[in-house]
Amino acid sequence: TLPKMNSQVFKNIVRFVFLVFLQVFIIDKVQLNVYFNPYIYILFILLLPVDIPRWLLLVLAFITGLSIDFFSGILGIHSAATVFIAFIRPGIIKLIGEKEDAEQNLEPNIRNFGLLWFFTYVSFMAFLHHLVLFYIEVFRFNEFLDTLLRVVASSAVTIALIIIIQLLFIRRIGPVR
Repeated sequence: TLPKMNSQVFKNIVRFVFLVFLQVFIIDKVQLNVYFNPYIYILFILLLPVDIPRWLLLVLAFITGLSIDFFSGILGIHSAATVFIAFIRPGIIKLIGEKEDAEQNLEPNIRNFGLLWFFTYVSFMAFLHHLVLFYIEVFRFNEFLDTLLRVVASSAVTIALIIIIQLLFIRRIGPVR
């Protein structure tokens, strides 16, 4: 299992670099308006194996968020939101998943869990990430509805992009369940 573990580590390092690069150098540069801010870098955390140790999941989430914070020039916001979704991720997977799937060393993707399950999972996680991110950013409730609109709109765009990315890469891997 050591060669398999090494390939998993390599795959996740490549995925991390790809998603951070895509977020920082492409998506963040093409910002249409304040309401549509997709954050696809969260896909790195979402695709980590279901049974990853919780401490490692939280550390990787912190490093991922800190990487985005570093390039955005605002330290802490993305780190907090990403660590939050890493913290709640096991509960969300148990809530929407099948018990036998959650116990295996599976990557939660479309191929392993199916399109409907993955869509539900990404929707919960993206919405909660954006909710924490935008309310920390605004840090006041007098713009509550405007901020909620940003959360919903940005979540919708993020979910769509993540599903598209999954469908593009899943074709190379095998059939969808």
